[in-house]
Amino acid sequence: MVYLVAITILWAFSFSLIGVYLAGQVDAYFSVLTRVVLATLVFLPFIRRVPTGLALKLMGLGAIQLGCMYVFYYQSFLLLTVPEVLLFTILTPVYVTLIFDLLKGRFSFRYLVTAIVAVFGAAIIRYSAVNSQVFTGFLVVQGANICFALGQVGYKVLLERQKIELPQRAVFGYFYLGALVVTVITWFLFGNPAKLPTTALQWEILLYLGLVASGLGYFFWNKGATKVDAGTLAIMNNALIPAGLIVNLLIWNREANLTRLALGGAVLLFSLLLHEYWGKAHKSQQQPA
Repeated sequence: MVYLVAITILWAFSFSLIGVYLAGQVDAYFSVLTRVVLATLVFLPFIRRVPTGLALKLMGLGAIQLGCMYVFYYQSFLLLTVPEVLLFTILTPVYVTLIFDLLKGRFSFRYLVTAIVAVFGAAIIRYSAVNSQVFTGFLVVQGANICFALGQVGYKVLLERQKIELPQRAVFGYFYLGALVVTVITWFLFGNPAKLPTTALQWEILLYLGLVASGLGYFFWNKGATKVDAGTLAIMNNALIPAGLIVNLLIWNREANLTRLALGGAVLLFSLLLHEYWGKAHKSQQQPA
């Protein structure tokens, strides 16, 4: 849980850095490629040889969670406004719980209920009216949501099923190598070389996003995912929304509806407390008298 909270705070700053200094100024695919390259360089010194099957699975998860997710995510901005994109990302917790149950071959009603409560809390914070021609954009955003959920849940389940004697930092480089394959291809297919960074500040932000937000961020987020149950992981996916708004409001002084922020944050907290209480009650019922 500590890992997830720490990375939530870390990524809360990333949203504003991208929105204020990079979006619309630096080619999105170049930004993604730079982040993945730098993140890969962070973990290459730690990488150790593992069975080919495990390496390919880790690369596949990285390609999905980072590579494919970013392809969907950045394409969605061509179809939707920013508020619409943000609104449609709140379904991620539902995908986390459903994918986890699918991989486990079961259905957990508790996970689904608390995830839906978390979605409701995020919707309170981010809800805005949408126009009538957003169905295609909605599907594209759901592609990004599913990729992000599938990557983190797949990593969690993989490490639960396949016990690895090496520390996670020794194998996580394969995750970034998989993402690198996708981002290199998308840069050559869709990138715009005329929109590279033009200021030192933009390069510095990309360095920070690549080395810290992506390099350390995804490692510790996925490591944290292995230490909590699927319900808590689903809820923490939506905790990023109020955290990002708070940082943006305090530092960049952007407009935000404080009433919605407080109410939605309270609902998110309630969903987490409900999940914890429900889980403890379930365990106590299973214990022999």
